[in-house]
Amino acid sequence: MNEWLMDLGRFAVQVTILTLLVLAAVALIARARSESGERLRLRVDELNRQREYRRRRLALAATEPSARKRLVKAFRRDDKRLIRTARKSPDESRSTVWVLDFRGDIKATGVGRLAEEISAVIAAAGEDDEVMIRLESAGGLVHAYGLGAAQIDRLREAGLPITVCVDKVAASGGYLMACAADRLRAAPFAVLGSIGVVAQLPNVHRLLKRHDIDIELLTAGEYKRTLTVFGENTEEGREKFQSDLEHIHALFKRHVTARRPDLDIEAVATGEVWYGQDAMEKGLIDELGTSEAYLMARMEEARVVRVRLEARPSLGERFGKTIGHGVENGITRLLERLDASRWEKR
Repeated sequence: MNEWLMDLGRFAVQVTILTLLVLAAVALIARARSESGERLRLRVDELNRQREYRRRRLALAATEPSARKRLVKAFRRDDKRLIRTARKSPDESRSTVWVLDFRGDIKATGVGRLAEEISAVIAAAGEDDEVMIRLESAGGLVHAYGLGAAQIDRLREAGLPITVCVDKVAASGGYLMACAADRLRAAPFAVLGSIGVVAQLPNVHRLLKRHDIDIELLTAGEYKRTLTVFGENTEEGREKFQSDLEHIHALFKRHVTARRPDLDIEAVATGEVWYGQDAMEKGLIDELGTSEAYLMARMEEARVVRVRLEARPSLGERFGKTIGHGVENGITRLLERLDASRWEKR
């Protein structure tokens, strides 16, 4: 009987794994179909309340079981007192710190969401409010990160103070965006800088020529194509391509100088990167510290609200998640019973 139960348990586990794989495949297909028209919802989290909730959870965990009931009652009294105080004298002058997050890839695909989040904050922010952006990016396409920097500039144009915090890296295009801040803060070992431009492409012309393969490249316009992957590159094309890179580099330096006028741009626009302390000595940032430490300090005097757009799960995804949790819990209970019966037989 025990062996039959074990076989039944194994069969149930296999069926569950197969069901989860099918559900995962369905979810991936549904996601791929909806990428062109992704549905987003705005999520707003008040971080002050989250911090207080976690503080109370830890306080309860560190309290003897016999005293926890009294502590819970004390928490409830504190909440009631705060509510009464807020009703009698509402603090309308309390400022808000709006927190946005940007994690960049080579194409800066998150810029679209960042733009919508910035629009929402500009519409809701008060005169004394501040925007804090937690930014992480090693850079990427020039036009994509240029657009990201322009979105952050919109906050400046709206009269909102901007603080950018970099915990890990803001290099190249990432620094192009970060330097738009009124105050730029970085962790001690965050990587910053890389104010430069790079481009590379392979050329297989000699390989094709060796096999008697011709490539016809037709253009209209003298510089429509300077360097090519398949054709034979010319010295004139190389010089033009290099000239274009130098021009982009000059635009990059001009952008940084306009936003950090005290920076010795020629000393740092070499394409090099620096870690936090060295970056501060170079003038690339204003202060050292993590984003979490900054938010903790601001919570003492302001409301801290995180704003983010996130994908709205489809009905199929929600259903699949519910089914998955149900099956997982059922299998867990079944395995627990099997283990219990096995030990009882011994």
